[in-house]
Amino acid sequence: MDVGFLGLGIMGKAMALNLLRSGFRVTLWNRTLSKCQGLVEHGASIGQTPAAVVSKSKYTIAMLADPYAALSVVFEKDGVLEQICEGKGYIDMSTVDAATSLKISEAITKKGGSFLEAPVSGSKKPAEDGQLIILAAGDKELYDAAIPAFDVLGKKSFFLGSVGNGANMKLVVNMVMGSMMNALSEGLSLASSSGLSRQTFLDILVKKPTKKKKNQISIWLI
Repeated sequence: MDVGFLGLGIMGKAMALNLLRSGFRVTLWNRTLSKCQGLVEHGASIGQTPAAVVSKSKYTIAMLADPYAALSVVFEKDGVLEQICEGKGYIDMSTVDAATSLKISEAITKKGGSFLEAPVSGSKKPAEDGQLIILAAGDKELYDAAIPAFDVLGKKSFFLGSVGNGANMKLVVNMVMGSMMNALSEGLSLASSSGLSRQTFLDILVKKPTKKKKNQISIWLI
């Protein structure tokens, strides 16, 4: 499968490398092109612009820093819109708000392309290990076609319906994770002030059972 990949930050570089190691033919672009060189030895090609990447790829994945970057890669000169067309798919895995995702989707589909938002839950280590959770929404046919790539990039992928649902689900997940981290911090502080070992407190939370009963639900903070 020929895949384009836009954005080689902490997450994107690890994701692109996993695709290359799994046999995908990957064409890369990054705003600082020198960051692409490290992946050339793994078989990657370099596109000089986002448009050049899209022209060479049936499917193009973007993993960008923020909504501004996600929009600029699509709409600016030499951007995605200059080459996207019928038969090509664009998969934005950046974390952006629903309004940004909808704006990109409308522009892509107007040119005849298909669009999927697919933000991820997970950080650097899950990205390196191919253990991300992918929250996709948009074109179902494109989602089905992207499953081989998603299976490399993540441990789970979900199709959530229309564009915007993936972005909103990511915000909900972030809210819950933030609340859990706040509770963890409060717990560490309380354990310390109570004269308890903070390390023991952490060991209690992360200790995994040797067996899981059917339908048992467990939540682990770490």
